[in-house]
Amino acid sequence: MDINFACRPKTAAGKYPTYNYSDITWSPYGPYWRQARKLCVVELFRDLLGTLSLNVINRMVLGKKILDETEVVKSMVSGEEFKKMVYEWILLNGVLNIGDWIPWIGFMVLQKYVKRMKTMSKNFDLFLENVLNEHDERRRLEAENFVSKDMVDLLLQIYDDTTLDVKFERHGVKAFTLVH
Repeated sequence: MDINFACRPKTAAGKYPTYNYSDITWSPYGPYWRQARKLCVVELFRDLLGTLSLNVINRMVLGKKILDETEVVKSMVSGEEFKKMVYEWILLNGVLNIGDWIPWIGFMVLQKYVKRMKTMSKNFDLFLENVLNEHDERRRLEAENFVSKDMVDLLLQIYDDTTLDVKFERHGVKAFTLVH
């Protein structure tokens, strides 16, 4: 019974633009649809959609596409290295570190998560310090004509604001940049 409702109705919108119901959206449920779904999940969406998402977010936050190989020299890391750094960051933010819950055994380093977190932190710090230096240089060169183009520019303006109750430190700029 559920299979009867798993398919879309055959309409002209599915027939003509999608080569006679050949895409995943319009193809009827069956072996072809299952194969198309597997192709999308395994091949297309896993890596390509992740790359697209990272590029869009980084364009907004950092003002450039980190995963664009033409930007490798400027950003100090390749697109693949950056992707690995982000995936490691995501993974380590979700782990259950035993030392956090049972502090007296934390020194034993049973899971090695803290060591990986320290390495990841150092890698991101080097990367973000380079990003901030690039933004500082552009701000210096453009001087009075400077216009914020991305989130890092805005955070650096806040960093320079002397009227704040609590001084916004450079490490705060880097921390907020990672929140994206």
